[in-house]
Amino acid sequence: MLNRFDPQVAAGLSPLELRVYTSRLLGREPDLVLHGGGNTSVKIDDTLYVKGSGWNLDTIEAAGFAPVAMEALLEMAQREQLSDTEMVALQRKALRDPNAPNPSIEAILHALIPFAYVDHTHADAVVTISNTPDGRRRLEKLYGEGMLIVDYVMPGFELARTVRELTEGIDWQALEGILLMHHGVFTFDDDARRSYDRMIGIVTRAEEYLESEAPLHLAAPEAEPIAPETLTALSEAVSGLRGTRVETHALQSPEALALSRRPGVRRIVHSGGLTPEHVIRIKPFPALLNPDRPLEGIDSFAEEYENYFRAHAEPKHRRLDPAPRWGVMPGQGVLIFAADEKERHIVTDIVEHTIRAMLRAEQMGGWHSLSPAELFAMEYWELEQAKLRKKAD
Repeated sequence: MLNRFDPQVAAGLSPLELRVYTSRLLGREPDLVLHGGGNTSVKIDDTLYVKGSGWNLDTIEAAGFAPVAMEALLEMAQREQLSDTEMVALQRKALRDPNAPNPSIEAILHALIPFAYVDHTHADAVVTISNTPDGRRRLEKLYGEGMLIVDYVMPGFELARTVRELTEGIDWQALEGILLMHHGVFTFDDDARRSYDRMIGIVTRAEEYLESEAPLHLAAPEAEPIAPETLTALSEAVSGLRGTRVETHALQSPEALALSRRPGVRRIVHSGGLTPEHVIRIKPFPALLNPDRPLEGIDSFAEEYENYFRAHAEPKHRRLDPAPRWGVMPGQGVLIFAADEKERHIVTDIVEHTIRAMLRAEQMGGWHSLSPAELFAMEYWELEQAKLRKKAD
């Protein structure tokens, strides 16, 4: 991965301006973060300036960093239990500026890391390696003892508490970074450039590893275009399930065709996504569409999604719509179901990155990400459910 840090641009910038600068450098790399993913922070005196909700790293400004009292965050970090709803309320209460955006749900973890600058991304290459049956062993061998590797836990307070427990008595100076299985990477330093450099270095090593262990050699795409009448029929079926007008778009790139022609494609696409938050955008799995009877695949998805919901739901949960956001048509490629152009762009980006990761992981023992229960916990996260209840009221 290209290191884009320019000392001339960075010269003379204040700590917060440097935070904006390197955050944008990270945000402009789609192999690091997609559509609101990732978060960054800087500690100035007794305040943590952390990425605020609703901001993207590639376009973030100083106003996008929520100033939170460090003392309050560190007090929260010492608790044994804290619901996400309570955490958000306490973080909001601890804001130095009442007009600032809500702090990232990772604010407590950022506060715990004893360095001025903290960077967090969902680096494709690192997460791809982790999303294999022996991903932890591979990462340990690749990075050695200078990396803290954390088994998957739910982002937010649970992750912060886990890292707090794992790092009690640890020599932080000996750590190069933190790798979160099936999730992403944290780097940190008292110097903005060094934290950024570490992120690029860690990801570059993972990219080089993948090129060596799981290179992608894809043939030129060869597939008949999917018939317009098929796309129209699928749009009508998905629109009915979703309750809003949806358009269907065919994706027949070399990667999409390779996945659709892969033996065991059902197993692959039902083994979790690239990183946890993607489930909110693309559901826990796609529809599988028989080229001869594609509409049956939409009905099957709805039934399967209903079963997934019933298997994991509690009485407090309000079911989301049972409409797929993407589908795989064996031999013919991938389909994107989107309500508008913005959603089409987001879903397509996520699906394309996920497919590349799946194809590489399949060369390293198989694709294995999060369990259905873990996916459900993210898709039906209490803060997302609260938004639905508020909208319904």
